[in-house]
Formats: sequence, C-alpha cells, structure tokens
Amino acid sequence: MKIKKMLFTVIAASMLMLTACGSSSSTAESSKSAASEVSGSSAAETDKTETQAAESAAPETSVSDSSKTPESNTDNSSSSKDTIVVYFSATGTTKGVAEKIAEVTGGDIYEIVPQEKYTAEDLNWHDDKSRTTIEMNDTGARPKINGELPDLSGYKTVYIGYPIWWGDAPRIMSTFVESVKLDGKTVIPFCTSGSSPIGNSGKNLEKQAGQGSWLSGGRLDGGISKEKLTEWIDGIK
Repeated sequence: MKIKKMLFTVIAASMLMLTACGSSSSTAESSKSAASEVSGSSAAETDKTETQAAESAAPETSVSDSSKTPESNTDNSSSSKDTIVVYFSATGTTKGVAEKIAEVTGGDIYEIVPQEKYTAEDLNWHDDKSRTTIEMNDTGARPKINGELPDLSGYKTVYIGYPIWWGDAPRIMSTFVESVKLDGKTVIPFCTSGSSPIGNSGKNLEKQAGQGSWLSGGRLDGGISKEKLTEWIDGIK
C-alpha cells in the first residue's frame, strides 16, 4: 500500500508538471502570436504612413509651360466668328487688354508665345547686353514662335496687340506678320506701354506683312475699362 501510494503521488506530480508546461507553452505561443500581430500591424501602419508622407511630399503633377497647350495652339479654322485678337505679352499687361477686346468684340483670341520665354533679365532695357536690347537693335531679328500659327482664313478683322519696346513692336511681331496670310483682312494694331505712343510700329508691321488693310490703331492703357474700350473700337471702325 505504501508503495502504491508513493507511485500514485509520483504520477500525480508528473501530470501536474506536464499541465504546467503545456499551459506555459500555450501562454508563450499566445503571447508570441499577439506580439507578432501587434508588430505586423505596426509595420503595416508605418509603411502606410511613410507612403502617405511620400505622396504628400511629392510635388503636384503639372504640365510645364513649355508643353502646356496655350491659346496659341487653338485651332480657329472652324470658328464661326469673324474677329480674332492676336497678341504678345511679356508681362501680362497686353494680355489683359487683348482679353477685354475679345470679350467686347465677341472674337477669338490667340497668344503669340515665344519659343524661348523672356526672363526679367531679358527685359532689362537698362542693360545694353540684355536679350531684348540686342533684338531691338537688330531689325532683322526674328524670335521663333512656339506652337502652330492660327488659320486666319475665316476672319475679316484681326486685332494685333503688343507692348512697345524701344519705340517699336517687339521683333516677334515681325515673325508673326511675315508668317501668316493677312490678305483681305482688316488689321487693327494696338499697343500697351508706360507712356510711349504706338508711333510707327503699326506701319512698320504693315510693311513687313505686305498684305491686309491696316488701320492706324492706337495705344491702350493696361487698366482700360470695357466702356472706354468699346468707345475706342467704335471710333476706329
């Protein structure tokens, strides 16, 4: 009996030890599993956060100025309008006036965009070596125009606008009038400037174009109202 009792005790102790080990192992596995899930979740959240950070830090995708489709690439050949406003604007002043003329006349609009844009340094008329100074001192300079030229065949009236540089129209305007057909069109030049009048700039362009019926045109203030603009347009017809 004593031996059986001792044997029973040993077996019972062994069973308790096995149960404890099993429980401990299970607890360890559960802890390990839980830790893995937390770790995995943390890693996923970190990746997601980093991805979002990278996306928000990335610059906005935009089309560069050089490849952007400008008004100058607009196909006007199928337009039902009989008036178009063509302009070149280096600082935005002539652009503003041209847009008002297009609005008042109900005409189409075309922007002359230089292939090589003018920088602030290029426009420095105090610098004898600036790009514009060199161009304006060379009557044969013909800066290239970016994009396709407009089809003017369907228009009767063509407004041509530009700033006054060194008392004349920028040379890129010469490039334009020598590259399009103005035969049978009424051409109205207009300019913007600090104080300089249109002078002979329109007549010079007329000679270079060699075609079209050119009116005298005139200088327009950058902040001209639509009412004043309407009066001016009515006065030159």
